[in-house]
Amino acid sequence: MAMRSSSTPTHMHRRTQEQLLLEYLRRLENRREGRKAVRINISSLMPANRREHHIRAATNSFEGLVSDLSGQLFELKNLDIFFIYKSEVHTRVEDTVQKVKFLFSDDPLFDEKERSDAEFVNWFDVETGYDDLIRMVREMSDEGAGEKRPATRSNVRASLKARQDHGDALNPEILGRAVKALQRTDLTSLLRRQFVCGVSKKLVPEPIFSELYISIMDLRETMMPGINLTSNRWLFQYLTESLDKRVLSLLSKTDRLSITGDISFNVNVSTLMSHEFMAFDDSVSAARRGSMVLELQKIDIFADLGAFLFVREFCQEKGYRICLDGLTHQNLSMINRERLGVDYFKLMWNPALIDGGAEMRKKLRDMIKEAGRSKVIMARCDNREAVDFGRSVGINMFQGHFIEHLIAEDERRRQLLKIKHRIERDTT
Repeated sequence: MAMRSSSTPTHMHRRTQEQLLLEYLRRLENRREGRKAVRINISSLMPANRREHHIRAATNSFEGLVSDLSGQLFELKNLDIFFIYKSEVHTRVEDTVQKVKFLFSDDPLFDEKERSDAEFVNWFDVETGYDDLIRMVREMSDEGAGEKRPATRSNVRASLKARQDHGDALNPEILGRAVKALQRTDLTSLLRRQFVCGVSKKLVPEPIFSELYISIMDLRETMMPGINLTSNRWLFQYLTESLDKRVLSLLSKTDRLSITGDISFNVNVSTLMSHEFMAFDDSVSAARRGSMVLELQKIDIFADLGAFLFVREFCQEKGYRICLDGLTHQNLSMINRERLGVDYFKLMWNPALIDGGAEMRKKLRDMIKEAGRSKVIMARCDNREAVDFGRSVGINMFQGHFIEHLIAEDERRRQLLKIKHRIERDTT
């Protein structure tokens, strides 16, 4: 077996993606006809949208095009994505770019459409703009080669500040202890319930189903005080998958958990493909499956769309309903609602929707009509303004702290009526 010489450092043989991209373009010099390229500027997004799971979801979107040899993908050092492809698949590439835009559509960059299109995506014709493209990539390659990873001290300072503000970072050792603790801890005291309701013109709530969830803040304070659970997306993802399985265990034990009416609960796509979900499914009746709504996050769905479409079909055939959670109005306009085939969409309330004026109202009204008024839920409604706006664009279902307030007020009103009727009965 050949051995690597110890006298030659490994990093001397490692070329950057920018250098590989430059080499690839040079090889295309005499066969650039019918070639195009696109650069997706992930670096233009806010830091919260440039985490590892976002990049993975974006690059996975191109997997089909890469696997059938229609193009070559490069992940640049600044997290941008560069894809060179054959012109005959241009329509597929445009669809893929739209899908990637959807993943990040809650970023402030997309508040202004013209600005976002120009800053987030750059299109190139390799055949006619070859020299300019080579020059641009050469500059990127030179910049990457000359960097020495400066400012490690400032990185340490930033890490320290984050720890002071949000707690110590979640690491594999802490995660391992937390997962073991989850398996033996009674989580019923951490289980929360929030209703999705229809709301009449007189603000009378009519419960449709209730969402059951584990409070992450309470979980942190109970089991891992001082730990920033979301500091590492992948470790947090693993933690939520473990939580999914504990919630499934709770739901399968009806003697320990008294639940009335239709319910929903958050779950990962990977959990729906697990042995634990299969065991849960075997333990519930067909009628009970029909009373359950499975809520999935958009980033989880589009990280592996094929896996989602598979589990969606399986679950719906079993009788479960599916809800796509965490949408903004930009998301709702960009997704293929018919292809996703979900039963509900959760649109997050944002006061900025009102600032959009009549044009925004019309746009939302049209989208909601197309999606189906019985499918759209406006979530995070913290005040009456959210409900009034939602009703004005055709939304009939609402969720949030204001809805919980209406439920409490309605219950107090009913109790007062009971007392009144009892008094009237006793005095006659």
